[in-house]
Amino acid sequence: MKSHRLTTDIPHGFTFSATACGLKKKGLDLGLLTNNATATAAAVFTTNHVQAAPVRISREHLKKSRHKIRGVIVNSGNANCCTGPSGLAASRKTAATLSRLLGCKPYQVLVCSTGVIGVPLRIEKILSAAPTLAQFRSSEPAAFDQFKRAIMTTDTRPKWAAAQFRVGRKRIRLLGCAKGSGMIAPNMATMLGFLATDADVSSSLLSRALSSVVARTFNAITVDGDTSTNDTIILLANGESAARKITSENGDYWRFLAALEDVCKSLALAIISDGEGAQRVIEIEVRGAASDHAADKIARTIANSPLVKTAFAGADPNWGRILAAAGRAGVPFDPGKVDVELSNIRVCLRGREHRFSERVAHRKMLAKYVPVVVDLHAGRGVARVWTCDFTAEYVRINASYRT
Repeated sequence: MKSHRLTTDIPHGFTFSATACGLKKKGLDLGLLTNNATATAAAVFTTNHVQAAPVRISREHLKKSRHKIRGVIVNSGNANCCTGPSGLAASRKTAATLSRLLGCKPYQVLVCSTGVIGVPLRIEKILSAAPTLAQFRSSEPAAFDQFKRAIMTTDTRPKWAAAQFRVGRKRIRLLGCAKGSGMIAPNMATMLGFLATDADVSSSLLSRALSSVVARTFNAITVDGDTSTNDTIILLANGESAARKITSENGDYWRFLAALEDVCKSLALAIISDGEGAQRVIEIEVRGAASDHAADKIARTIANSPLVKTAFAGADPNWGRILAAAGRAGVPFDPGKVDVELSNIRVCLRGREHRFSERVAHRKMLAKYVPVVVDLHAGRGVARVWTCDFTAEYVRINASYRT
């Protein structure tokens, strides 16, 4: 996986563009990802019962097109959520306008939005900017740079990753970008992700691969426990590498899956490291649970605990907060058997304090990446979740988001 940009990272056949249409007070706020022809598409959407208009329309288009998509248009600055019939109409108009410019069917266009909830979308700004987007599409890295910046809201920096692998003698490229900084607890924050590859993958396997990887990456992060109304991950595969098609779970598929997970994990961790006001990434690993599901419930409860997260903000080795959070996860275990490690320092042994240097632990917890291990000694279940600390800056950002 790479975190630097090279021209060779752009998968063959894909183009990007972006512009400032005026939805945000300043900066790029409208982006376009297209393929030379239709690409096979897979997507995972929010499971929040309150779903934005673009989520509903994109679900509909994905089904109607039989997962054959020509382009994805995304705006930032407005979520187009809780906007009633006019919001649905706006997403439909966006897809229809872009389809005419691309020469495809409206249902071959997916629509995404991110930003403030409950504010009517000024659709005329998007429609007037659409011709510019379509005209200046490019496969150059600079165009991708602009696209990944156009999808940002409270993000402090763009997030992207790339990987390459081989199918036979053909090189396959996989490129992705994402946005998200707050309202992050994906359950498929405001989180959007876009992935493109020139591999040729059957529709069923593409969807299976995306769902599998999302469960271990994007769905394993949390900033604040809030699942967005707009969460969307879209993966497009166009086959323009000329490599043989991946139609079964063979070696080619597993190489593709590994590359996809590499990219998605990198993007997920980039989201956490850019959590609103965050100073450090916290990895919560729960071992020895009765099952993986039980371990996951405990890990998520710890990761979403405000008391735990504020302790990490102060680099305070307050392991009692971790054990208390684990105890309210709704999973039975024996507290007298639990061990806890913070930054590779044993702080709790069999449910009691294990003597350690507070000063040394504090210093190690000031790192940008802090590992936490909770061992229940109750089985073989394991889970890993990533979160970040809670600082006063998180409150400041979200207290003034609209103003």
